[in-house]
Amino acid sequence: MPDPVRLATYLADLARCSRSEAEQYIKGGYVSVDGRVVEDPAYPVSTQVVALDPAAQLEAVEPATILLHKPVSYDAIKGHRPAASLVQPGTHWPDDPSGVRLLDRHFHRLVPLMPLDTEASGLIVLTQDGRVRRQLTEDRDEIEQEFVVEVSGQIAPYGLFKLNHGLQFRGRPLRPCKVSWQNEIRLRFALKGVQEGQLRDMCSQVGLGVVAIRRIRIGKVPLAKMPVGAWRYLPAGERF
Repeated sequence: MPDPVRLATYLADLARCSRSEAEQYIKGGYVSVDGRVVEDPAYPVSTQVVALDPAAQLEAVEPATILLHKPVSYDAIKGHRPAASLVQPGTHWPDDPSGVRLLDRHFHRLVPLMPLDTEASGLIVLTQDGRVRRQLTEDRDEIEQEFVVEVSGQIAPYGLFKLNHGLQFRGRPLRPCKVSWQNEIRLRFALKGVQEGQLRDMCSQVGLGVVAIRRIRIGKVPLAKMPVGAWRYLPAGERF
């Protein structure tokens, strides 16, 4: 039996390409060993069957940004039940329009961003991309978020006006925002700098109880029709 060699070395000889190109093919998920995709250029091979996908392209593997439809009772950032645990190959949204190739490396070192109450559902962001992380951390309070809030009870007189402008939270005046009725039991909020517990408190101040909260947009990125518990990639051309 021949001594094992690095997969990148073996592929370079097999495909008659440079080792750097071989590594790029491997990291892009285009190389299989005995029928299983291997993304590690240092993976040892000897007598196994190594194959290069005929559709392989030499392209850099970009860090992934993932959009997840968080269910109620999962923790968006920290907690005993992290929503990040739902990001698995089996929960990838089949209708994901991004065109990004599903790679094993996309499930490592994902950083959750944009806090969302544990008892709320909706869009959350997890990323490997430092640029996205900086934007959603440094500019978070200036990025508009949109929520649909199901309510109960009877709204107080001038309650809708007060929700748009005139309430306080934790002793400080709230910034003006956009609140409107979506139907008889649901309000739509579009606001910046939202804090944990703020939407429930705002509704309480005008006589309404909160039944459910769902975040449907962060900046320009919508939740769209992605089902609860599923995720999709943020494609290169889509921006917050």
